[in-house]
Amino acid sequence: MTGKFVGKTVIITGGSKGIGKGIAEAFAIEKANVCIADIDETKAKELISRLKESGGQAVFYKTDVRKEEDLVSLVDHVIHDFGQIDVLINNAGVSRFKPLFELTTEEWEDVVFTNLRSVFIGSREAARRMNEGGRIINIASTRAAMSEPNSEAYASSKGGIVALTHALAASLQEKGITVNSISPGWIQTEGYDGLREEDHLQHWSNRVGKPEDIAKACLYLADPQNDFINGQDLVIDGGMTRKMIYEE
Repeated sequence: MTGKFVGKTVIITGGSKGIGKGIAEAFAIEKANVCIADIDETKAKELISRLKESGGQAVFYKTDVRKEEDLVSLVDHVIHDFGQIDVLINNAGVSRFKPLFELTTEEWEDVVFTNLRSVFIGSREAARRMNEGGRIINIASTRAAMSEPNSEAYASSKGGIVALTHALAASLQEKGITVNSISPGWIQTEGYDGLREEDHLQHWSNRVGKPEDIAKACLYLADPQNDFINGQDLVIDGGMTRKMIYEE
């Protein structure tokens, strides 16, 4: 894939840590202009310093994705700095797992505003300025299709992302912009070596996922030649959501 992203401008929201960090590292290796939009300035600048030391090009834009004005400003600044937006990866997200009858409306809204509303605003604003061949990739979750108790806020936001993805793909057809989502399963972002054997064996792939598993999928969906993948949700979970489970 080397060479496909040289000179391409990629925005990654929530790109300073976790899955977002893995995505940023992958595009930096491919010599893209990596634009990290995050609220955590300290972690973002630490990451950018490491990426530059290894020869990557990365810039930080302090962004609170809950705020429409921040997302509009982000897009405007990236256009000013690089002249184009080729790929937008809507990755920023928070979770709040709290008993249903204790979860306030304000807490639910905070999760939905961070995870879902930001995807709508960010995609709308970036797509205004994208040329034909642009790519939008939204990070959803397998929790869009399966649940456990006390996950109402997170499930709502991630289910909304999957639906919003194919709606955006339909609306952006005329501009030649593809929109897809990725639904990660269990992705361990820290302390991977501390996982138990039974954790790994829950997956048909015999291991828990890593951020680079999602990053590889982002590179695939962002590939300029992959324009026939559109409006889809790519589940990356080691087979976990396909397992049939019986209790003895």
